[in-house]
Amino acid sequence: MTANGFALLATIILVFPMLYFLVASPTFLLRPLTDPIVTWLLRGLFNVHFLAVSVTCGMAAMAFLMASRPLVAIGIGAVAALAIGARRWFLSRMDAELGVRDAGDVTAVRRLRRLHWAGMLYNAIQFFVIVASISKVFPTGV
Repeated sequence: MTANGFALLATIILVFPMLYFLVASPTFLLRPLTDPIVTWLLRGLFNVHFLAVSVTCGMAAMAFLMASRPLVAIGIGAVAALAIGARRWFLSRMDAELGVRDAGDVTAVRRLRRLHWAGMLYNAIQFFVIVASISKVFPTGV
């Protein structure tokens, strides 16, 4: 496999965690966030999603470096850095809201739902940017 082929494969693998989150996260809109098990699963989904995106972005950045495409590697590295920061931000906010919800604040559920929507929007934007950039990164094919 050529270096460009490996880079394309890494990009395709990078899209899978984003696509999974894009499909799996809306199912939590059907369940009440007052249920501790639902919020535990939602928090776990966020956690695993951001970890998977970080790891796959790291692998894709290395693949693009091996393919002598440093600018693309920097862009993918920026996505990885954003995923690391977003993971920390989302999980800390979610933990804070869960603590407040468990203490009896009924408005915390609304804030949790907003966090859920924000995470879905963040992922959707990230997914569509990556998918749209594939034709620009590989304009002539592999």
